[in-house]
Amino acid sequence: MRCFVTGASGHLGVALTHELLRQGQEVAIMLRPSSSREALHDVLARVRVIEGVLENVDALKTALEDFRPEVVFHLAWFGVANRFKDDPRQITVNLHASLRLMELCAAAGCKTWVGLGSQAEYGRVDGVLLESLPARPETSYGVVKQAVGSVGAKLAAALEMRFVWLRLLATYGPFDDYDHLIPFVIRSLLEGKSPELTPGEQIWDYLYVEDAARALWLVAQNPAAQGVFNLGSGEGRTVASLVEALRNLINPGLSSGLGSKPYAAGQIMHLQANIDHLKAVTGWQPSVSLEEGLARTVAWHREQRELAERRIGVGA
Repeated sequence: MRCFVTGASGHLGVALTHELLRQGQEVAIMLRPSSSREALHDVLARVRVIEGVLENVDALKTALEDFRPEVVFHLAWFGVANRFKDDPRQITVNLHASLRLMELCAAAGCKTWVGLGSQAEYGRVDGVLLESLPARPETSYGVVKQAVGSVGAKLAAALEMRFVWLRLLATYGPFDDYDHLIPFVIRSLLEGKSPELTPGEQIWDYLYVEDAARALWLVAQNPAAQGVFNLGSGEGRTVASLVEALRNLINPGLSSGLGSKPYAAGQIMHLQANIDHLKAVTGWQPSVSLEEGLARTVAWHREQRELAERRIGVGA
């Protein structure tokens, strides 16, 4: 199967690209000219790189016609970080680019579209998320994700493409954004510092990134998979328990930092996915436990830190 992946240099995009190659698929990836290739260095010779930006997806037309993707995994998105949650470019870039890319890919022969949505589409629920809940997003990020999911489904039907929309909660693992909770805590503790954290009573749902990538692959190859699915581990754990587990893996003698700062205004205290629908349709279920995933993630960060120290030593 010819698979086209946007956002391939991101945390989940890297894992998905590796998963598709493991499955023996032919893969093309969209990368910004300025994107780092480091996370994909071991597979670049095995994929077709299509350089492009969301701001000008029409420039991809010739490359898409040449590759003729059968399946598109649309992960690219401007402004995933919190500081961009209400940036006007959520609308001016992401909405137009996603829908126009669907048209270009359909014209190039695509028959299956797998898009990455977000728990932000639900808005403030403070509980277990079901696909049947109404979408009540509170940020521009959530509004546009919901718009692309709903309008995209209608457009895909008109273009005769199967449409899958995965509302992701939170992933973790190698190449995650350093500003996210788990890498922030790991990096702080590896530096011998105590991270500044809330009391950590929030219950959150974290999914290991390789499990998320496998879910994307399974919905792509399963004709019965269509419409909206939640994507998470299905299990809620307190932030405090996550932080303490990381502290114990790195240095039990360090302070966890829990309780050193107050909760933010409007803090959501319970964010967890019901994943029964995805499991029933595809047979997918998480295979990496939180304990194993955290251990793998700490080991990866240790390795990255050692590599960086060696480079500094060589440069000196």
